[in-house]
Amino acid sequence: MPVQERALQTRGTLIRAAASVFDEFGYSGASITEIINRARVTRGALYFHFASKEDLANGVIDAQAEQVRVEPRELKLQELVDLTVTVARDLSADVVLRAGIRLAVEQGAFMSVRESPYMTWIDMCRRILEEARESHELLPHIVPADTAELVVGSFSGIQLLAQARSGRDDLRERVSTFWNHVLPGIAVPGVLARLDTSAVLPDESGSEPPTN
Repeated sequence: MPVQERALQTRGTLIRAAASVFDEFGYSGASITEIINRARVTRGALYFHFASKEDLANGVIDAQAEQVRVEPRELKLQELVDLTVTVARDLSADVVLRAGIRLAVEQGAFMSVRESPYMTWIDMCRRILEEARESHELLPHIVPADTAELVVGSFSGIQLLAQARSGRDDLRERVSTFWNHVLPGIAVPGVLARLDTSAVLPDESGSEPPTN
């Protein structure tokens, strides 16, 4: 195996091992020794890729958004709904995504983090909303940056509540309820009637949502 490919593989192994430890113990409770043991690498290998536990936490946060894939949709607002539903679905199975969200909640434990972990998600939602505005899907008064922060902040709270109440088993339904309340306040009526908030993704239903 080429050196560069092996290095990337080791880095990925470390990210996944660190994510499993952060997800289980949180940032403060996570130890470098446990991460090394789970990754089955040497301490030197870890420090070759990451300078500290904080650096590892940042690596997990950077990697979480890369785990999420949303199919392009005719309506950009549908893509935004799909993004939240996809995250809700994948939280149960994707330890990197789950750990990244926990680290975002616990960001005060590593104060020198480069920027708020929420910014990656806010920027992603803002870009989708800006495209929705360009496609005339948004009501005239809607500011994409403000709505992006509302979506991310609301999702963060919803997933914490779902975790406490059901172990996130009902998270997708809670996300659907959120959109049923929010979309009438941001989408133009003609678009609103075409949006699917059922928390079922295209690859699960085998079809696009209704268009009329």
